[in-house]
Amino acid sequence: MPSATGHRKGSASDGVRLTGRILFLTEDPTLLERQLSGEDLEWSPALRLRSDISTDEILPVYRMYQFDERLGDYPYERLRAGNQFPISPGAVRKGGFVVSVSASRRGKGSSREHAPLAEWYAGVRLVIAESFERIYRENCHNLGILTSKDFGLIGRIRRGDAIPFAELVEGLDPISAAIIEHGGLFAFAAARMRSDETVPPPTAPRPQTLGEKILARHFVVNAAAARVGVPAVKPGDSGFVRTDLRVSHDYITGMAAGMLQGYLGRDVRMNDPASIVLFRDHLTFLDEAITPARRATGLLDAAHSLALAQQHFAAEHGIRLHGDQPDRKGSEGINHNRVLESYANPGDFVVSADSHAPHAGAIGCIAIGVGSTAMAGSWITRDVHVVVPETVRVRFTGRVASNVTAKDLVLFLLRHPAVKAGRLVGRIIEYDGEAVARFDIDERATLTNMAAELGAFTGLVVPDHVTIDYLRSARGMSGERAAALCSDLRPDAGATYSESPTIDASAVRPMVALPGDPGNGICVDELVDDVRIDIAFGGSCTGSKASDMDMYARVFAAALAAGKRIDPRVQCYIQAGSVAVRQHCEARGHLEVFHAVGARFLEPGCGACCNAGPGVSTAPEQVTVSTINRNFPGRSGPGQVYLASPYTLAASALAGKIVAFDPQASEQTSSP
Repeated sequence: MPSATGHRKGSASDGVRLTGRILFLTEDPTLLERQLSGEDLEWSPALRLRSDISTDEILPVYRMYQFDERLGDYPYERLRAGNQFPISPGAVRKGGFVVSVSASRRGKGSSREHAPLAEWYAGVRLVIAESFERIYRENCHNLGILTSKDFGLIGRIRRGDAIPFAELVEGLDPISAAIIEHGGLFAFAAARMRSDETVPPPTAPRPQTLGEKILARHFVVNAAAARVGVPAVKPGDSGFVRTDLRVSHDYITGMAAGMLQGYLGRDVRMNDPASIVLFRDHLTFLDEAITPARRATGLLDAAHSLALAQQHFAAEHGIRLHGDQPDRKGSEGINHNRVLESYANPGDFVVSADSHAPHAGAIGCIAIGVGSTAMAGSWITRDVHVVVPETVRVRFTGRVASNVTAKDLVLFLLRHPAVKAGRLVGRIIEYDGEAVARFDIDERATLTNMAAELGAFTGLVVPDHVTIDYLRSARGMSGERAAALCSDLRPDAGATYSESPTIDASAVRPMVALPGDPGNGICVDELVDDVRIDIAFGGSCTGSKASDMDMYARVFAAALAAGKRIDPRVQCYIQAGSVAVRQHCEARGHLEVFHAVGARFLEPGCGACCNAGPGVSTAPEQVTVSTINRNFPGRSGPGQVYLASPYTLAASALAGKIVAFDPQASEQTSSP
């Protein structure tokens, strides 16, 4: 792990001096190539910098099987400039770059700390951008990487000026600044554990949103005395928040454990291991998807070592591990699905080493993604640092059409002007309105899950009778207990929202997101040309729930009644999100329908969503329609990925091209 010496103000009265080159991540591949060849570009606002750089572009997912200095060879390997990927392995480290510069929304997507860690190992010590995604920026700070929105620093760094530390942390809350000053989260945590001074913000009682209420209940007053909870919080308050549940998985656990033990020693003990749960869900199908070239480099062995490291860590510390199924291929379930099915409760505060943690917000809890360092730190403190965000209320009025789903609403929302302008980035999103009230918990989970694609802090739905019914039926919880958990979980009258967009859900038509970004939403009927498909993948946490399976089965059963099957040119996969979902399919007869129509049913796992299972493309010319939640370049293979709802996916698999599901035509063909 990086051994940062920190940026202490007292140790360097002259400020922070950065010696090295500046890399501008431009839209023009030629300009990137010139920089990698040794040329230093002059900074000008006219220089067209890349926006919306995802963590998949900073570090491709197939490089995550390692987490040591070798990562320094791979930053920006999949960075798209025009239609090219001009940065080859080793180029950034060889170029001697100490500063990396881009435009807005840097670090979109996954919570993977591997991305900034790769930048660190390549020599990058400062990242400058117009704006940052929350988890990426936190990960940088936790590693000791400086971040800034001040482009005026570029000329000063080139002149060799020492930059005052206060300027480099300007605009940050005091705790974030202290973490950077100490050189990273572990050094700061050690200092904090010695002094144990955790003071909540002095916020007077005020009308609060639901998210603010939950955070206030979990704010740590004094860690040593286990005092938790304050009357109120407001946006901008900074402190530590006590977790109810901490979740990690096979991609992350080994890295987090190695970081923690490397800093505090192998004798380190977990704080309340009963509230930690681990999953093997991302890599259980990797052997079916890994290319021969990558297998030859030892990546499959590296992936297996991650699983073994997690297994050993769980056994050593008495932590529950949901691993492989004993009698069949596949895992017990995707961590997000299982957390919602069995662990999270309304009003809880949950942290996960995965950006799609807000899945559990469907029942009215706060669930957020964090990086590996924050996860490791939470294992010994049971809390994480949070700056209270502003809250946005998104209201979906009206009733959705019978072929429109929560996935369509999210893809529609992603092209809303407030989203495009970045005004939902880092915010809590509270969903409400008639359309949301009519959704079951599975559909609400799609809305909250994809708060990650909106760049939000988290997403949640205010608990109601649907929540209570779910807790009774899915959890076996008593009605009294379920009602008690939900009883006071609602925003106060007069609560303040930074944005309140209202969308008429009845006007939303079936959507797809064009390849490259979930924000590339377009109505299916607006596609100018036929989009022939090679692969249809129905799965991932947003496409593998029980209600999703019901949608696939509805479309496929109607097709079978009309004598139709999946287009023979299309490989179609349907993957369950948990053992409970597979059992649901068995009970409903869905498995027989999937088999008869020509789809391959897969046991639970993340699979194609992280380029690690059946359903990934193998060539750039292949076209996939998928229910996964993000389609950044290379996310699910080298091909072109269109995001869609379960209804649209099933209809497209039958047609061999992207089409919307027509319920009326379906009912006519399936009627006697």
